[in-house]
Parts: sequence; structure tokens; C-alpha cells
Amino acid sequence: MIANLPVENCLSFINSQSRTGDQPGAIIKPAVRRSVTISRQAGCGALVVAERVAGYLKQHLPDEPSWNVLDRNLMATVMEDHNLPARLAKFLPEDRMSQIDDIVSDLFELRPPASEIIRHTAETILKLADVGNAIIIGRGGNVITARLPHVIHVRLVAPLENRIAHSRRFYCMTEYEARKFCLEMDRGRERYLRKYFGADINDPLLYHAVINTGLVTYDYAAKMIGDAILNSRPD
Repeated sequence: MIANLPVENCLSFINSQSRTGDQPGAIIKPAVRRSVTISRQAGCGALVVAERVAGYLKQHLPDEPSWNVLDRNLMATVMEDHNLPARLAKFLPEDRMSQIDDIVSDLFELRPPASEIIRHTAETILKLADVGNAIIIGRGGNVITARLPHVIHVRLVAPLENRIAHSRRFYCMTEYEARKFCLEMDRGRERYLRKYFGADINDPLLYHAVINTGLVTYDYAAKMIGDAILNSRPD
């Protein structure tokens, strides 16, 4: 039983959107293309890997449309898809979720509650994954699309010191800032998935593969994911 109402609403929505076959109300049909979701620890190079996956697939599938990497631009897509003001995207980062903020916002009608934006996000992610050729980073994409047979789910991890080093280079941070960034982002993403989807982000059973970018290069991680996509058989 799910005690948190927003989580219950999200799961109910996902289940209704994920039905296949001739059931009444079914809207997701079998896809002929593939998509991938990438869950990640902060600082393990997810965006770099995702972009290299897109390039690897373009090289091996030259006649297919380009693969789209959806990370920070995903929320802009959600806002546009549901005719919401773009400024609302800043209210729902994965790393900062506050029930108090939701209550205050609801009382004063300052913006849609977080659960409503989560619903819109789930709907947009499902659409993007169903169209195919989408690389979706974060936002619970692996849980949202769990029932779509043509979507591969990957989790990227790495030792903390490796992630700190990457964050220092990639975001031009000090060592202190990079360590704080990695730890806070990880905790925030764990809260996000637990609060809105009732899932443990660290559960390996949620993924087809868990890849340690502390043990393999970003290029090799991208090749592993790309080969998994190329070798999969969409329904």
C-alpha cells in the first residue's frame, strides 16, 4: 500500500498509460524503435555517455533518425507539451523536493503542485520513449517506462572520488563544491524516486545493466549501451 498520495496518483497514471493490446483506454502501442533510460549517480558522466551513445547509434544506424538526448531540456519539453510557463521548470529539480513547498504553493495557488507537474513529466516521457530513438536521463524514466518492452534501462555509478574529479572538470568546481554537489544530488534523486514513484533508485532489479564508469571509459560505457540497443529485439 502506498501511503503518499502523490505517489499513488503517479503510479496509477503510469499503469493506465502503460497498457497494451485491445484493452479499453489503451494508448501505448508496440513500438518499432528503441529507447533507453539512464539513471545515474551525480558526477559519473551520464550526459557525456548519453551523447556518445547517440553518436555510436548514428554511426551504426545511419538510415534511422538521430537519437535525442533528453536531460535538462526534458523539462522544457514538458512545459511546452502541456502549455505550461517555462519558468515552472525550475520548481521541480530532482535534487530538491519539499512537501512544505507543495503545501504552501497549494494554499496560495502560486503554481501547479509538484504531483501535477510529475504527472505531466511522466506523460511526456512516455510519449518520447514510445516514439523511439530517445535517450532519457533521470526523472524516474526507468520506472515510468518500465512496462514498455522496447526501452532499455541503464544505471551509471562510480566511486565518489571519481565522481568528484569529473564534477570538478565538467562543472569547474572546487573539490569541496564537487563533493557537496555529488552527495546532495544523490540524496535528492533518491528522495525524488522514493516520494513520487515508491521506488529505490539503487535497486539493481530496476535496470537491464549497471555500469561502473570508474572501471570503464565513457566511450566503452557508451559502446556497451549502444550494443545492448542494437542487439535488442523490439516488439
